[in-house]
Amino acid sequence: MNKTELKEFLDAKVIQYNRPDFIESDPIQIPHLFNKKEDIEIAGFLTATIAWGNRKSIINNAKKMMALMDQSPYDFVINHQEQDLEALLPFVHRTFNGTDFITFIKSLQHIYNQHQGLESVFIEGIKNDSLQNSIHHFKKVFFEIDHLPRTQKHVSDPLKNSAAKRINMYLRWMVRTDNTGVDFGIWNNIKPSQLSCPLDVHSGNVARKLGLLTRKQNDGKALAELDKALRKLDSNDPVKYDFALFGLGVFEGF
Repeated sequence: MNKTELKEFLDAKVIQYNRPDFIESDPIQIPHLFNKKEDIEIAGFLTATIAWGNRKSIINNAKKMMALMDQSPYDFVINHQEQDLEALLPFVHRTFNGTDFITFIKSLQHIYNQHQGLESVFIEGIKNDSLQNSIHHFKKVFFEIDHLPRTQKHVSDPLKNSAAKRINMYLRWMVRTDNTGVDFGIWNNIKPSQLSCPLDVHSGNVARKLGLLTRKQNDGKALAELDKALRKLDSNDPVKYDFALFGLGVFEGF
């Protein structure tokens, strides 16, 4: 395929997968349970944090997280008492356990009380029109509170050559606006053009088969290469192609 054919092919796949019925099978369904901005962004962040492994298990465990917060994530984050946190201790999703969950709740409270919320922290760290430094800055702020070293592994750092798939996916959810109501577009101070594709095994394999990516590892360098290729296809909304790459990989075994 030449560049024009590739763009037409991927644009068609975006239309095929960037539609409301995508929500039913994707972890993005969890923040879609809420209407309030802070509930959406907290539910989205916690869901994205555990978004690795079996998708059914991710969705089930994210629903458990919401239940443990009485289906009111923002109210729980802001107003919880120490005894409320004890109920979170049995929670586990792969290597993310109840102690990690409690640290995340305390850190989110710190961010809303001291840093004007999640969106503000990400905005503070933007450099050179890239959100990768923004994610690095977010991790620093996130762990300003007392925490166990083990919990740090659950927030990736692109400046340590991580593709930061889960946070890039979360940022897509919050920033990107589409006409189909899948992504939320509730963060208006970050541009969709600044987003990076959530690079995982599925999107990486499809990108390599289509000639969008040559690097073999799914790391920060691969993400930079993929970003550059996708921006050539659409500089204003490059991560819309996440729907195409993911759909081709997961649903079509491309």
